[in-house]
Amino acid sequence: MTDDLRGKRAVVTGGAQGIGYAIATKLLAQGAQVCLWDRDKALMDEAASQLGIGARGVEVDVTDPGSIASAVQESTETAGGIDILVNNAGIAGTNATVWEYPLDEWRRVLDIDLNGVFYCCNAVAPAMIAQDYGRIVNIASIAGKEGNPNASAYSAAKAGVIALTKSLGKELADTGIRVNCVTPAAARTRIFDQMSQEHVDYMLSKIPMGRFVAVEEVASLVSWLASDECAFSTGAVFDISGGRATY
Repeated sequence: MTDDLRGKRAVVTGGAQGIGYAIATKLLAQGAQVCLWDRDKALMDEAASQLGIGARGVEVDVTDPGSIASAVQESTETAGGIDILVNNAGIAGTNATVWEYPLDEWRRVLDIDLNGVFYCCNAVAPAMIAQDYGRIVNIASIAGKEGNPNASAYSAAKAGVIALTKSLGKELADTGIRVNCVTPAAARTRIFDQMSQEHVDYMLSKIPMGRFVAVEEVASLVSWLASDECAFSTGAVFDISGGRATY
C-alpha cells in the first residue's frame, strides 16, 4: 500500500460533508487519525459518528484566526500533533457578473476560500516545522486556472490558493514538509445548491469526459499527496478535471 498513513494525524477542514467527508473517509481507511474542522457542529458531530473510530470533530470558523488557534491546540492535545492538513473548507458564492457582484458576497467568498486557507497554514506550519514533517494539501479548483464567468470571487480565491501553495511550498522546500494543491473540476455535492442551474450546466459542458468528478476520486489523489510517497513534489498543482485543464 503506497499511501499507508498509519500513525499519521490529519486535519480536514470542511470535513463534515462533500469532498471533505470523502477525504476524511479515505485517510481513515489508510490508517490515519482524522480531526474534522467544521463550523456546522451538528453536521460535524454526525459525520464524526458515521466515520467511527479514529475520527473526531472540532468546531472552528476558518475566517477567525483565534478560532483556528484554539482548534490547533485542541487537535494537538487530543491527537498528539498534526502531520497532515487538508484545506478543503469553501463556498461557491453567488453567480453574477463582476459589475453586478455584491461587495459583501465578494468579501465573504474570499475570506472563506482564500483567507481561511492562509490562516490555517499560518497556524499549523510552525508545529510542522518543529517536527520537521508535514503534508499540506490545499483544495483549489479548475476555476482558479481558467476563471469561470459569473463566478469571479470563487475563481479569484482559488487562483489565490494556487499561488499560496506555490509560495509556501518553496518556503518549506528544504524541510520535511510538502505543500501541494489539487484543481478538481466540479463535483456533484451540496455546493451545487449555491449555484444557478445555468452555471452548473456551463461547468459540465467544459469537461471533455462529460461528467463531474467523483468525490472519491479527489480523495484518492489527496491521500497520495498526504503520504510519505509524495516526497519530491512540492508547491505543485495536480489536475483532476476530466481533461478540462490545458496546463
